[in-house]
Amino acid sequence: MRTRARSLLPLAVAGVLLTACGESGSSGSSGAGASATASGDACAPVAGDQLVVLEDDQQLQNADNVVPAVNMATAQANPALLPALDAVSAAMTTAELIELNGAVDLQRQNAEDVAAAWVEENVDAAALQQGSGPIVVGGANFTESTILADVYADVLTAAGFDASVREVGNRELYLPALISGSEIQVFPEYLSTATEFLNRQVNGSTAEPVASGDVQATLTALRPLAEQVGLVFGRPSEAADQNAFAVTRAFADELGVSTLSELADACGDGSLVLGGPTECPDRPFCQPGLEETYGLQFAEFRELDAGGPLTKAALQQGEVSIGLVFSSDGALAQ
Repeated sequence: MRTRARSLLPLAVAGVLLTACGESGSSGSSGAGASATASGDACAPVAGDQLVVLEDDQQLQNADNVVPAVNMATAQANPALLPALDAVSAAMTTAELIELNGAVDLQRQNAEDVAAAWVEENVDAAALQQGSGPIVVGGANFTESTILADVYADVLTAAGFDASVREVGNRELYLPALISGSEIQVFPEYLSTATEFLNRQVNGSTAEPVASGDVQATLTALRPLAEQVGLVFGRPSEAADQNAFAVTRAFADELGVSTLSELADACGDGSLVLGGPTECPDRPFCQPGLEETYGLQFAEFRELDAGGPLTKAALQQGEVSIGLVFSSDGALAQ
């Protein structure tokens, strides 16, 4: 039976170290109290309960796909380990990750139960190569990481390992433990964030970025960096947790748009109202990126939060046309 170990690592602020829009900075915004008045009726905000992410079809955001990170010595000693984790990546999509997060955050289901049900439905346990021995999967103390750690542990258990989950702190704390293999041997990571973290660790704090919106190119850049510190990374899943831009379904349906490029074509008159964190007007993956990559222009920026309740409420209430969210947020569940 799989067990959940208590944390041996100091806890700290958890979660993905999101880049660009999530960084601190200053804003030239109009402020959260400003009224949302668009210059064109066609692209004015449309209220609605259901939010949808517009596809980032020109890869403005870096590819932060979920990817298994494994202590190299552990992987070499256990040849069945990576194939089992890759079976998770082969089956996990962003839509499914949204549903898993929604089940825990919104429906208040138990993360272990949600993970176990997903594994039973999506992974063919009989087809897994069999291994043995204890494996500890680390999970940061936020919902998505906990669910993914449980998914990994359940699949490893099905593959014959004695798998347990240990809650850990942030990347500065858990990565050294993963590299040493002394407390955790497996962790559900995020492709571009892990790549840039290791890039700075190996090449210095001023190293040129090597991650991009191209999953395969980023993985190619990551693997030699990982090898230098004693890690291996498996197959990235389709599931990604990264900066994204959402509108209400009513707004998307009214305009017939599903991508950011289509939005730019439909709303090129500068009538959109953008909502996001204070630093959005200054961050390349937020307002400047939307303007430079897609040619979008905005009538107004509303200072809200980084993918949090203020932004989602402003979208739902028809106060902003488009807002920064995170692509696997449980609030996006159908």
